[in-house]
Amino acid sequence: MYIDSHCHLNLLADQPGGVAAAVAEATANDIEHILCIAIDEKSIGEVCQLAQQYPQITASVGIHPNVDENATLTTDQLIVLAAHPKVIAIGETGLDYFRSEGDLAWQRQRFLYHIDAAKHCRKPLIIHTREARDDTMRMLEQENARDAGGIIHCFTENWQTAKRALDIGFYISLSGIVTFKNAHELQEVAKKLPLDRILIETDAPYLAPVPHRGKVNQPAYVKHVAAFLAELRGESEAMIAAATTENFYRLFPAARQLAA
Repeated sequence: MYIDSHCHLNLLADQPGGVAAAVAEATANDIEHILCIAIDEKSIGEVCQLAQQYPQITASVGIHPNVDENATLTTDQLIVLAAHPKVIAIGETGLDYFRSEGDLAWQRQRFLYHIDAAKHCRKPLIIHTREARDDTMRMLEQENARDAGGIIHCFTENWQTAKRALDIGFYISLSGIVTFKNAHELQEVAKKLPLDRILIETDAPYLAPVPHRGKVNQPAYVKHVAAFLAELRGESEAMIAAATTENFYRLFPAARQLAA
């Protein structure tokens, strides 16, 4: 069995068959759990509704770093939203200096709200970082984010960044990007990661793995990430599936309880 630790299932609503078809396809491909990630206030409502509708889906609450600065939720507001019984994580949050420009103090303040909320709620963080790895890791370290734990999602950074994340107890989630032919540095990082700290994800509907690259991604395709990692690391696919599933439930014990 497999777990898609990060997807935006609500964004598949306009695809043939909609969300129901994607969930059915995931089930047919042994995907036992899907963590559906919010990026703004609208999607918070959507992912929570999906989590209520499907027993194998849980949700996060948060505001993506690239969403307009006026859309920020405070720590207290995030805490209220995180009280939903099927919300198990805070995010997607972090820093992104690729898409946002100028004085990004507001982005760092938004990130701080999320870290504080995660520590208060004892719910792990879902971290997005792009062209901001040093500031992202510095804030996680200085703000004691290890008290909440979390994931560096869709990891594309170097080994030094991975090591800093591991040192504060975070997990590294690998997406379809690791299957791309030009992802040589990431593949070397993937070989070094301890098996008990790896998660797999799709980030659907984005970043479909080989052999579906360029197509609309869906949770069922997380199996291709697992298969590629198994070959890359010289481990069995069954081992990768079992380890990443156990890692997810270790980080999110509430998800295991909800599935029981």
